[in-house]
Amino acid sequence: MCKDRKKKRLWPLALCAPLGVLAYFCKFVLPGYGFSFLVCLCLIALILFYTGMPFVTERYPVFGRVLTRTVTVLLALGLAVCAVTEGFVIKASFGSPNEQTDYVVVLGAKVRSWGPSVSLWDRIYAAADYLKAHPEVIAVVSGGQGADEPETEAGCMYRELVNLGVEPERILIEDRAKSTWENIRFSLDLLEKETGARPAKLGVVSSEYHLFRASLFAKNAGVEFVGIPAKTSRLGQKINHFMREVAGVWHYILLGGNYDA
Repeated sequence: MCKDRKKKRLWPLALCAPLGVLAYFCKFVLPGYGFSFLVCLCLIALILFYTGMPFVTERYPVFGRVLTRTVTVLLALGLAVCAVTEGFVIKASFGSPNEQTDYVVVLGAKVRSWGPSVSLWDRIYAAADYLKAHPEVIAVVSGGQGADEPETEAGCMYRELVNLGVEPERILIEDRAKSTWENIRFSLDLLEKETGARPAKLGVVSSEYHLFRASLFAKNAGVEFVGIPAKTSRLGQKINHFMREVAGVWHYILLGGNYDA
């Protein structure tokens, strides 16, 4: 009976193997799934913890019960906070794709050696659709050049938007920004320089999961925010990035800095 009871306690360990395989693929095979890798590691750690604690509790009853309950309470609180935050992220993801604004900023994303990444293409297509539907709007393409990027994100977006039929004279290039905060701030500075006035209302084209955090930056910059969502075309990336965005929001709230992993 004792051996059977121990076997029943250990069966959750069987879940660690597929989670480990998934973590490997997220880390080393699939680009852009780093946060899913961390989630897999956390799940493995929790399985190991809750599988091992009954054995600890048998030898050290008070310590085992206190530790298990403490971790469970903290885990429940953490999940509750994440769920509420995710609700705000999801609500903001719908944006206001048809709302009129004079200026839009198109936020950059990764440029690969062969051209725009999938996320960047999503934003380019969304920006092109909005600009064609609102021919009087001026766009700022914003994004600098990372160490592993062959060109600036702004330059790449400018070229592809022109190829998609957007008039070059309607596109301003901001090619210094390395983060969302710099995207917003540098673009506002550029618009003020070009037009002589800082806009009070600003449209932002970005991936739908990113709009809530972008709205926090825009609010901090003192402008009215209009979110124009770029729908993420790959389901796996959408799930990964919606989860990751919770960390980005709390990084900004707690540290006031940038989180553009």
